[in-house]
Amino acid sequence: MSEPIRVLVTGAAGQIAYSLLFGIAKGDVFGANQPIILVLLDITPMLPVLEGVVMELQDCALPLLKEVIPTDKEEVAFKDLDAAILVGSMPRRDGMERKDLLKANVAIFKSQGTALENYAKKTVKVLVVGNPANTNCLIAAKSAPSIPKENFSCLTRLDHNRARSQVAMRCGVPATHVKNVIIWGNHSSTQYPDVYHCKVNMAGSDLACFDAVKDDTWLKGEFIATVQQRGAAVIKARKLSSAMSAAKAICDHMRDIWSGTPEGEFISMGVYSKGNAYGVPDDLIYSFPVQIKGQSWKFVEGLAINDFSRGKMDETAKELVEERDTAMSFLGV
Repeated sequence: MSEPIRVLVTGAAGQIAYSLLFGIAKGDVFGANQPIILVLLDITPMLPVLEGVVMELQDCALPLLKEVIPTDKEEVAFKDLDAAILVGSMPRRDGMERKDLLKANVAIFKSQGTALENYAKKTVKVLVVGNPANTNCLIAAKSAPSIPKENFSCLTRLDHNRARSQVAMRCGVPATHVKNVIIWGNHSSTQYPDVYHCKVNMAGSDLACFDAVKDDTWLKGEFIATVQQRGAAVIKARKLSSAMSAAKAICDHMRDIWSGTPEGEFISMGVYSKGNAYGVPDDLIYSFPVQIKGQSWKFVEGLAINDFSRGKMDETAKELVEERDTAMSFLGV
């Protein structure tokens, strides 16, 4: 067996982490032969709950889990990390404007980015889950200038999985038969689930999504709205936000970073925009289609973008520019 890697989960006493930690500790993310030291960070009032989580992880008797470190101190949590999964953030409360949410989270993710800069390995892979995930990720990345921007990503895999599943259910096939959906932009209600490059395997043949579904009106309307608003629909039904599906998406995202994407397939990740890729403004964390090899991602290049897609992509970029500029104003930049 190889040396243990240090993996941090923040917001570790919360419900997403409760669904996530077992999968990480069992080997579903970093590999069946990779020992793990799990570092669990939460705020001081949550430490008693965190102790219960630690007990449960111990009671699972998992062979890969070498140590569990619960803490409320950033200098302990971020030390020598190989991977950081930043789940914890200030949640949006009733009556709270998005601007108020941004202001609270700018402070959190500036602090955590600074902690990554000061204590983590420069090779650390950072996944931001806490919302607003794209802009929180950008703030963390800017606060850790010696860690490559390419090492930071935010979670749009949940939206990707939702889009894939909606198409699969419509076609009556398993979700594994649907590939190359794309989530463009922000993890918000402006995100654009794009199926113009999606393939659906039906009866052994790969069909273009529009040919498989045979309902252009649904794909251009209700499908997009369903994916955009799925999180709100889950909250309305459960009275709690998505936890099981978010945890699964986190596992999918980090496993692909660690092990790579299958040949001929691409996935969606919020990554640092540069070089005006697909006409997206630079200096945003924007969800693109990517392929991953050797723990490095690259944009999927050369995809044709029609006018319908262009409008949706520009709309979500505009929101991200506004979020970024608002967040930077809180930092006095």
